[in-house]
Amino acid sequence: MQRVGFLIWKELIELRGDPRLFGVVILAPIIQLFLLGYAATTDVRNVPVVVADADRSAASRDLVERFNASPNFSVIAVVSGFNEVDPYLERGLAWMALAIPPNYGESLGAGRPQTLQVIADGSDANSSNVALGYATNLIAGYIQELIVGRAGSMPGAGSMLGAGSIPASGIDARVRVWFNPRLESHDFMIPGVLALLLLVVTTNLSSMGIVREKELGTLEQLNVTPLRRWQLIVGKLLPYALIGMIDAFLVIAVAVLWFQIPLRGSVWLLLALTLIYLLTTLGLGLFVSTVSSTQQQAMMTTTFFFLTPMIYLSGFVFPIENMPPVIQFVTYLIPLRYFLVIVRSIFLKGVGLETLWPQVAALTVWGVVILSLAIARSTKRSA
Repeated sequence: MQRVGFLIWKELIELRGDPRLFGVVILAPIIQLFLLGYAATTDVRNVPVVVADADRSAASRDLVERFNASPNFSVIAVVSGFNEVDPYLERGLAWMALAIPPNYGESLGAGRPQTLQVIADGSDANSSNVALGYATNLIAGYIQELIVGRAGSMPGAGSMLGAGSIPASGIDARVRVWFNPRLESHDFMIPGVLALLLLVVTTNLSSMGIVREKELGTLEQLNVTPLRRWQLIVGKLLPYALIGMIDAFLVIAVAVLWFQIPLRGSVWLLLALTLIYLLTTLGLGLFVSTVSSTQQQAMMTTTFFFLTPMIYLSGFVFPIENMPPVIQFVTYLIPLRYFLVIVRSIFLKGVGLETLWPQVAALTVWGVVILSLAIARSTKRSA
């Protein structure tokens, strides 16, 4: 083990002697966390809305004011005719249009059903779906208040209606959201950023660090030493595992202290499972080093053949449930998929190993397989 210790010390000295590497290892993950923490969100705020109000009554103005008062919408213009909204949508000035028909207020006062039309710009399908959901909930809440208000004005309504009841349907729906009551998307995204950053940093560092020995010719010097193959591999990978754990500490601290992401589970369990995850990322980096001759080749191979597919197929960007069945099957080969479930469940749900053991088992098997494959491909000369 003394030989391994000397090799680890050598690696740490080389890392300390490269100031650019310090920026990549320490500063880059924190900067990326801040950027992705604020940018990687599915929340939609201040959606520009143009309103075609053909009624111009107190009821229609009340509805427009509700849209304008919502943090999700911003009414940029109120026009009289529906044909006047086209320029706003075509030029991208508005994402959504609300059409209020003539006699809207009179029909509401008489209790007659009325139709509202909402049109969304479908160029950005994801944002449009979210905005349409906000609009639907806002209009539904507005209609519910009208129904309750009308029923409350009826004689004897106070004895007929219970608190919070809806006389039109007789249903009292009380919705509770578990694990993320505020429905903040960054509470879901930022724990995933931890998994993503560890994958990118440790895989690239381990693959290029070993290939760098080939480019500098120092690998030949290691070949004539008494180091065995497993000692050389352990000595080369452990420093990067240490770097990965340092990055994990930093990212968790920023997520909890700055972004106020709730960490409901055990931090020690999270760190322990992070070590298993690092087994997969370092094993992947070692495998890339066995098929690469230069650092540039290692970086390109890692990015295009491994990192990019993993990011898109892991569930970090797109829900796996929405993918075709064939692609869903392929995602079982992605280690990032399992660690995303682990880190998000520990952060938001506070669950333990009794719940996460299938993901832990799959991640362990993946790490052992890729590391064994990398060791089998490597020799003392090419490791």
